[in-house]
Amino acid sequence: MAIDEKDVRRPPRRRLATGAGLVKGLGVTLKHLLRPSITQQYPEERPDLPPRSRGVIALKQENCTVCYKCSRECPDWCIYIDAHKETHPPASGGKARSVKVLDRFAIDFSLCMYCGICVEVCPFDALFWTPEFEYAEYSITNLTHEKEKLEEWTYTVLPPQMLEDGAEPVVESVVEPAVSATLAAAAAAGAPAAPVAASAVAAPAAPLAAPPAPEAAAPPAAAPPAVAPVQHKEVALDQETFDRVLAELLEKGTSRRVAEGQARRAAMIAARKKAEEG
Repeated sequence: MAIDEKDVRRPPRRRLATGAGLVKGLGVTLKHLLRPSITQQYPEERPDLPPRSRGVIALKQENCTVCYKCSRECPDWCIYIDAHKETHPPASGGKARSVKVLDRFAIDFSLCMYCGICVEVCPFDALFWTPEFEYAEYSITNLTHEKEKLEEWTYTVLPPQMLEDGAEPVVESVVEPAVSATLAAAAAAGAPAAPVAASAVAAPAAPLAAPPAPEAAAPPAAAPPAVAPVQHKEVALDQETFDRVLAELLEKGTSRRVAEGQARRAAMIAARKKAEEG
């Protein structure tokens, strides 16, 4: 059956008051405007980053042995290392030894994906994470930083965090006094010490039997001269050098955290020189 259009019932339309949507939107804006802000106002407020934050990778050149582990394990191939070999004379007789000298160590941070593999595989703790993240550049070619720049970032490395509650402390192995006496006696006699089993260290040592008397008394072998350990004299920080270097670096525009680290290093070197001369 056909239905005329005039017989179709439509629901009544609700007309909103003029400007109701605008008032509703302004109400939402006003509600958020009156709430206290929880956003850090960077760069006026610097973020307090944890010690293991992945900001930038720093290099300590003294620890690098040019083993190429970091560059071989890097999945992005963004670490470039150049080195050469030098022959150093022996310290006390023997053969001359060959040493690798680091010429170049650079990291291309435009390719780095901050996976941290190079920091983990370094066997001599030459690479560290630092919380520094302000190293943006206008050109991508300037993101390849050489070893001099990577060395500056080592002064911003934060100390490791304390152990968590309930963490087990590291237990150092203790050698029994009887085993230590046996090893010392073997070293004094000039004989190679036999390998000590783990059970001998853990179990209480049995009384040692007296060795049989020799038929002819052999002349005692001359013991090698004992090498005294090198003792570094404790010196106080040279405050004059610290203040001078810090002021010079701050005038150049160096970050205060980096400037304080370099000034402290220069002050310690100056203090040690004065102690040696005096």
